[in-house]
Amino acid sequence: MSDIYKIDSHKLIYHPERVIQILNGHQEWNTAKNIYPVYLEVSPVGACNHRCTFCAVDYIGYKAVMLDFDLYSKRLEEMGQLGVKSIMYAGEGEPLLHKDIVKIVIETKNAGIDVSFTTNATVISDDFINNALDKTSWIKVSMNAGTKSTYAKIHQTKEKDFDKVINNLKKVVKHKYDNDLDTTIGIQTLLLPENHNEMIELIRIARDEIGLDYLVIKPYSQHMFSDTEIYKDLKYDDFIDLGDELESFSNDNFNVIFRSNTMRKYSENDRYKKCYATPFVWGYIMASGDVYGCSAYLLDKRFSYGSINENSFKEIWEGEKRKANYFFIKNDLNIVDCRKNCRMDEVNRYLYSLIEDKVPHVNFI
Repeated sequence: MSDIYKIDSHKLIYHPERVIQILNGHQEWNTAKNIYPVYLEVSPVGACNHRCTFCAVDYIGYKAVMLDFDLYSKRLEEMGQLGVKSIMYAGEGEPLLHKDIVKIVIETKNAGIDVSFTTNATVISDDFINNALDKTSWIKVSMNAGTKSTYAKIHQTKEKDFDKVINNLKKVVKHKYDNDLDTTIGIQTLLLPENHNEMIELIRIARDEIGLDYLVIKPYSQHMFSDTEIYKDLKYDDFIDLGDELESFSNDNFNVIFRSNTMRKYSENDRYKKCYATPFVWGYIMASGDVYGCSAYLLDKRFSYGSINENSFKEIWEGEKRKANYFFIKNDLNIVDCRKNCRMDEVNRYLYSLIEDKVPHVNFI
């Protein structure tokens, strides 16, 4: 089965107008400042009810802060008008803990922006299922084991959460099919030494017991600022061969997406030399309201553009802090210092090949 969602690749090729903007504006700030992100990641709330062993943003501290709904609603309308096309709600905490998350989904969709979630799915409410699911393009659930004991160890929570997630997802899937919704629902799991022998059981649960659309199996990537380093030396050379076996469990209704491409890149030293995704095609809004150009550099002032609590999104995106970041990335950022397999890795490979690679005879298409 192919990766029909292109999770192990990228989708910038389907936005040629943004690509043209970047090709025309990457060397000139007055043009670059008006290139707005296609995609944003937004953290509605900083608090989280799990303490996963692999958490990349543990250094932020799971603070009990959340976006102000009334103010954020105004920013959503503006962002939609400026060209933002999609928002993934995830972040430093569990997004579904926000008390107004259903209203946030409705306002996001009303702004003409597509909605998605990455969640641990422990707190999916009936209100969300009944009033927000139909407005959500996809939900990706972080579920990192096939047994409740391993799940509890990795997520650092109680074993009963394992059954809670399964039951919540069954309700979501039932509502999806009862109402003929297009929402795609899947599980994402990190392949770790503790869980690699539970993947077949997790596939069985996802495919046969719950009735999900897919299971993504991906590699761990060490964050530069994370407190946790227990997986920093993890290699995937011995795991890549699992891909063929696990993908064989795919069928017409269920996809096993084994991110072998990303796993191979984890061990590579050869990489593009420049980041062209930042500060153009994406961005990140923290639960505090602070706007960053890259989720791998949260709390790093060099990537901080301002706060939606203090300025409009247009003022932030075209402001002096983003301008400073534009020149920092253009002239000073050393890619060696960046996180491997970052969110924009495939996008960067694509843009770098367009801008930097000098391929002979390009007109002979």
